[in-house]
Amino acid sequence: MSQDSRSRGEPVPSAKSPGQENLDQLEEGLQQIAREHGRMKDLLDAVLLISRELELDLVLHKIIDTARQLVDARYAALGVLGDDGEFSVITSGAGTGVSAGTDPTARPGGGALLQGTALLGALAREPRPVHLEAPTDHPRATGFPEGDPGSLLVPIRASSTVYGNLYLADKTGGGAFTDDDEAAVTALASAAGVAIENARLYEQLRQATEEFQRRLLPEMPRLDGLELHARYQPSTEVPRIGGDWYDFIHLPDRVPCLLLGDVMGHGIPAATVMSQISNMLRVIAFDEQEPPSRILHRLDLVLHELHGGPMATVVVARLEPEGAGRRLQWASAGHLPPLLVTPEHRARYLHADIGPPLGVDLAVLRPDHEEHLPPGSALVLHTDGLVEQRGECLGAGMDKAAGVAAAYADRPLPDLVDALVQARSGTFEDDVALLAARITPTAEELG
Repeated sequence: MSQDSRSRGEPVPSAKSPGQENLDQLEEGLQQIAREHGRMKDLLDAVLLISRELELDLVLHKIIDTARQLVDARYAALGVLGDDGEFSVITSGAGTGVSAGTDPTARPGGGALLQGTALLGALAREPRPVHLEAPTDHPRATGFPEGDPGSLLVPIRASSTVYGNLYLADKTGGGAFTDDDEAAVTALASAAGVAIENARLYEQLRQATEEFQRRLLPEMPRLDGLELHARYQPSTEVPRIGGDWYDFIHLPDRVPCLLLGDVMGHGIPAATVMSQISNMLRVIAFDEQEPPSRILHRLDLVLHELHGGPMATVVVARLEPEGAGRRLQWASAGHLPPLLVTPEHRARYLHADIGPPLGVDLAVLRPDHEEHLPPGSALVLHTDGLVEQRGECLGAGMDKAAGVAAAYADRPLPDLVDALVQARSGTFEDDVALLAARITPTAEELG
């Protein structure tokens, strides 16, 4: 310290020792490592988040939300290329000047986000990250407002296929996006491309399997004195193909016969066994005619001899004319009982002693049951996917279905069936096959 400094009473900064400087550098280095570690953890969490989804719409929304949060952007847009080469756009957050109710493809200042010659369109044709402090300076940057606070644009692709691009703007706290931001979003975009590709492949597979399943099921005929309506609802969980089916035949004695069943398991193997059982059951029912218990027993024997006895639940129901109504004669191989809905808005399951499923015990003879069905009543057969729900007992699901059916007792049969399916709010942990028959006046009775 100089004599002049001491005489003026000025504070003199103390010099740091070499050891203190090394500690400061170490602390700064550790903080940088912590920041990088935090960014890497956020990135890995984001990749896992988008990778576990298979529904395309959910995948797209998770991509854009996680990208915006990853780099602290106030506004993000995701342009996705369709098979026709056109963009569809979703957005996340709100940029400066963007208010609720505005066009989601618009940015602050009113410019259209995506145009045929816009920067995002060019990015899809020449996929590379574009990091701009002033997007309007770019020759292809149509649709961006003057004074844009800075943007980051990254293509989304898998292998050589470009699926679209991410646009991020208006960084929280102001300033431009950093090289680290670009690296993080580029890494996320790589995972996003794979996730989009998987979601599209899953959608194609889902549509193909649903179409395959529906083609295995018959159309319901128009009958005098009997209205029929059927529905197949695939599971909303993977796989979306299984062993549920319904069928209807006219027996040689002209008595209508309803058939419905559920093969144990899921996927292509279950659908294959389902096709074998349904075809075999049709032939046996046509040959045996009655009683239903005899049809089931013979089916069990044949399946055991030819296919090793696959497990399945089946219900067979004959509807013989009886006065102005019908006499229901039915037997069950471990299946849920029929649901009877009367015009007086009453609905009840026909609980009775049922035998074991097919493939369990060839020595057991299943009992037959009878019930009179009055005019205007409806009989509903369905698989357990309609009433089974995780965390809820089967009885509660059956009571709920009966309540819905009672409320729709006097509505058109398709409305009753729709109401039963819609009561599940679009979530099905298992496939559902449903076959409903309503007793209607014959042409002779109508005169």
